[in-house]
Amino acid sequence: MSPRVLVVVNSASSGPRRLGAWLVDRGIAVDAVVAAEEELPATLDGYAGLVLLGGGLMPDEDDRAPWLAVERALAAEAIDHDLPTLGICLGAQVLAHVAGGEVKAKTGPVERGATHIRPTPSGREDAVIATLGDGAPMIENHQDMITRLPPRAVLLASSDAIEIQAFRLGRHVRGVQFHPEASAADLARWDDAALRGEGRSLARLIAAAEEVDAHNTEVSRAIVEAFADEILVGGRG
Repeated sequence: MSPRVLVVVNSASSGPRRLGAWLVDRGIAVDAVVAAEEELPATLDGYAGLVLLGGGLMPDEDDRAPWLAVERALAAEAIDHDLPTLGICLGAQVLAHVAGGEVKAKTGPVERGATHIRPTPSGREDAVIATLGDGAPMIENHQDMITRLPPRAVLLASSDAIEIQAFRLGRHVRGVQFHPEASAADLARWDDAALRGEGRSLARLIAAAEEVDAHNTEVSRAIVEAFADEILVGGRG
């Protein structure tokens, strides 16, 4: 029987995309739940892994997203059991919040589009984040940030503007601020008017992402493959 991974979709317009396809390629069943439309499971029983996707929310913004209370409980369960977990953008912020870190809204530099992410010394030794090599372009789209890591968290990667780009809790729970599931082609769906309001050009962001798309895709797949390895070897199943 194939191991199963729960994917929590926090924004209906941003599903697992290529990440889901890459996991399926490894023989992993993907249960993607759109949290605004479907009920999240109460526990992670029967799941070998967990993915928490992004969304324009704060981790405790329950008035806008009532499902976040359940998502936080699932994140806490994953941390407690050291279940292979990948939190992406908001998902990383949920993990940090639950584990005792600090997340602030609209704080620090805004990052959009392809951004160079480099591993820390600890990241170079991490089974998943070491796939960044000396550094790689990853898609970013955030204005909220993790301002303090949880106790005992290990910093795994940074960008020039933002120190906390990836971290690990225990051996198998990781959060990343960047989006390995997103490619240059996905930027076409971004809000051009909103970006112009920030003084940015969507066309230029797309062009810059397309220039590094091959490298981005190679590294993004390697990240997901390494995550899949942990699911296949160490998941609860």
